Amino acid sequence: MAVRLQDVAKQAGVSVKTVSNVVTGHVHVAPATRERVQAAIDILGYRPNLSARNLRHGRSGLIALALPELDSPYFAELARFVVQAAEEHGLTVLIDQTDGLADRERLVMAGFRSHLIDGLIMSPVGLGPTEIAEHDGHIPLVLLGEKVGAGSADHIAIDNVAAAREATEHLLALGRRRVGVVGNQADSPAGSGVARLRRQGYEQALQWRGIAADPTLIADVPTFGRKQGADATARLLDSGARPDALFCFNDILALGALRMLAERGLRVPSDVAVIGMDDIEDGRWSTPTLSTIVPDKVEIARCAVEMLLNRMGITGAMPSPARDVRAGFALVARESTFGRT
Repeated sequence: MAVRLQDVAKQAGVSVKTVSNVVTGHVHVAPATRERVQAAIDILGYRPNLSARNLRHGRSGLIALALPELDSPYFAELARFVVQAAEEHGLTVLIDQTDGLADRERLVMAGFRSHLIDGLIMSPVGLGPTEIAEHDGHIPLVLLGEKVGAGSADHIAIDNVAAAREATEHLLALGRRRVGVVGNQADSPAGSGVARLRRQGYEQALQWRGIAADPTLIADVPTFGRKQGADATARLLDSGARPDALFCFNDILALGALRMLAERGLRVPSDVAVIGMDDIEDGRWSTPTLSTIVPDKVEIARCAVEMLLNRMGITGAMPSPARDVRAGFALVARESTFGRT
């Protein structure tokens, strides 16, 4: 039979209300009492009935995480951290794939699962600023990635301009002067913004060094995939642009670039230094290992869940105005720019 609150109370020699306060994290419980109750919980193997508790509060205990691609290593790693952060608050995460399609994102944000979920964390790609701004707050919403509009939703991301500027500056500090770009998206939707901001940071770094941007060193891609990174690198090499370094707008593109450079007989980093962004695990095992910008994915996940809890009214505090939070990032230099040591 399932262990009940009454059983724990009897084992600990306290009231059922005291056990409930310990289980729900109530602060006004004496430390000695809390330890005694926790010991009883451990002995009896008590597990809270989260479903019943959530129903009493008019909640399902479920939140949704909507991502463009579940097979993207970056989003897969981020999803793992969101699940971990949500579990700490007794929440279960439903994960949805939008494929970056505006219609799919529109459906998710409109709340087609609102009868199931208490809130939504979403990384939009296809929707534009106007549609995001029109979100009326009927579903608590937190946005990941590049901000695409103001409104009632909280937002968390790294500073893409600053991160791209630091990646480019790293290459320039190594003495490279013909830094190519793999990942520009001149025809991308206005709402996505990531490629545009990363190019902006790249151009700022060049400008601060007094180096004129060379359009022949800019390679466009339709999507951020390995094949697209390889194909864009091949086009740069075939054009005669002769880059001595490549800044790839994510690690997946960079892995494709590394493959193409190897096929063309170019040494990394001796002939061409390469840096990416995202710090996916594959980059730590490539040959050479990949220098990259490391976004604080744990912070992004934790902050997104905490902001959603605030929107849902679970934290006990009044929901704050919509916030725009910048997560931390760091540059990690590996063999693709520094060589083997």
